[in-house]
Amino acid sequence: MEQCAEEGCDNPAAVRLYVPWADDRDVCTAHARAQVQRDGVVAEPLDGAEENWR
Repeated sequence: MEQCAEEGCDNPAAVRLYVPWADDRDVCTAHARAQVQRDGVVAEPLDGAEENWR
């Protein structure tokens, strides 16, 4: 499983974020929770990453 795209984060990626003003990226659930609250950001669970949802 791929690691979170956020710098300094070693958690496994579990969510793909679609960000209108930046490149799409795969992040851990903690970073997804914080970033998806911004207007226009859409989160999609990654296939096979169910075990990383915490």
